[in-house]
Amino acid sequence: MNRRQLLKTSLLGAAALPAFASPQSTLQMLSSCGCAPMAAAALALPSAPRLKVTDMKVFGVSPASVPRDRPYVFVKIETDAGVVGWGEATLEGKAESAMQAVRDMSYAIIGQDPMQVEHHWQSMYIHGFYRAGPVLGSAISGIDQALWDIRGKVLGKPVYELLGGPVDERGVRGYYHLLSGSIRERMPANATFREQLRFIRQLAEQYGVTAFKTGVPDFYEFLDTHERIKEAVDHLFILREEMGDKIDIAIDFHAKAGPTVAAMICKEVESLNLMFMEEVCPPENVKAMKRVSDRTTVPIATGERLITHYGCREIIEQKVADILQPDVNHVGGISALWKVAAMAEASGIQMAPHACEGPVGAIASMHVDAAMPNFLVQEICSSVEPEEKEKMWEEWMGFPAMRMVDGYYPLNDKPGLGFELNEEDFKKYPFQGTKPFMLLPTNDDGSIASP
Repeated sequence: MNRRQLLKTSLLGAAALPAFASPQSTLQMLSSCGCAPMAAAALALPSAPRLKVTDMKVFGVSPASVPRDRPYVFVKIETDAGVVGWGEATLEGKAESAMQAVRDMSYAIIGQDPMQVEHHWQSMYIHGFYRAGPVLGSAISGIDQALWDIRGKVLGKPVYELLGGPVDERGVRGYYHLLSGSIRERMPANATFREQLRFIRQLAEQYGVTAFKTGVPDFYEFLDTHERIKEAVDHLFILREEMGDKIDIAIDFHAKAGPTVAAMICKEVESLNLMFMEEVCPPENVKAMKRVSDRTTVPIATGERLITHYGCREIIEQKVADILQPDVNHVGGISALWKVAAMAEASGIQMAPHACEGPVGAIASMHVDAAMPNFLVQEICSSVEPEEKEKMWEEWMGFPAMRMVDGYYPLNDKPGLGFELNEEDFKKYPFQGTKPFMLLPTNDDGSIASP
């Protein structure tokens, strides 16, 4: 017996109605006890057949315009009703591992009802015994996004409406990265840092961009020289001076400093009113990051490498960060991102989700953003001007995916995640494997440079 049948039976049985009672007589008899509205709603519910997942596919896609360390990994879930859901499980440096992990999850999905999204999330995460790291987290993310896509399409609503949004009718506020290959190519040869910034500011004014993110200029030792610390501080002061007060600026350390140096730099630039400092230390070293956050008024952000809401718990409980940045393609999908946001809201923490992979996950993240009361800003690894990958995304999806209008990503009102993909389009970009993701350099002696 399903829930609709149970509700009907409970209402009718409680009133001791005869088996042959008509819907009209049922409503009349229940009206005296104030149950008529509830009974009318229950009797009007259609007894739709359950859907069943018939197949789950995973695609590795390697466009030339995408870095070799992050070829796209797309998940497609098919149902017996013809409704299809799409998700993304892209994982930097580990594409083939993520693809195999998606295939491993077929036991939990194929043959099941795709509408039971939370049940499937629990099954994939809890039943696996070993808790999720980035590989399993990315596989669950892609599957979860595809299930939510199906759920929205079946119910005829965008996912952000299913989550209670939108909070802001303008859409989702976002930021671009300060420098990219195409922007550098357009700049005058041998342009100074100030000249580069002036060029970018003109583009920002042209496109209505209100926020950027960039990085510190170098890798720093746990304890470093005055000269190198001053170089970083001067770099940030020039950045604020040239970009002006109307543009918000975020700085990503990429965990390229120890807590002592990170705290010194943060303290020196408090007057710049930066939007946040990101990953000042490796996120797994919670106490080191707390040392930084306790010593500065600059908002501290972290979270792109944290998996599921369980992985964010310690950061939240110990009040280590002001802003959390889970990646919808790694954290565990829409379900997990939503749970992190709820936990963060209760602790006065804002959300600035990370999305530096493909368009499917970026759009999925935007749907969750639109329903978050504690949402701050969304990252997309794109430039002020559309690049080749954005043109490819538009070709695939039929609209300019993840392009801001006056600082906001517009919301799509189509059901589900709001798009359909054609797997035939991926054949132009056959999977070429994955180059290792090596962000941090080595020291002069050849050792790994990581605090």
